[in-house]
Amino acid sequence: MNKYEVIIFWSEEDKSYIAEIPVLAGCSSDGSTYLEALKNIELIAQEWIETAKILGREIPTPKGRLRFA
Repeated sequence: MNKYEVIIFWSEEDKSYIAEIPVLAGCSSDGSTYLEALKNIELIAQEWIETAKILGREIPTPKGRLRFA
């Protein structure tokens, strides 16, 4: 389980739930249910981090809940 903030929302355009991890640029997934989107983003986040390590890129530190004004 990752420690990054996950945002999940319904996309009418895609007719699916979209899950995103804002601090991992481009890290998103979808699913036909909320739980499927959550499960998928866990896998995508792991792959994102593994790829960043291979490429020698910085991996952001989990910051917990992000606060927006």
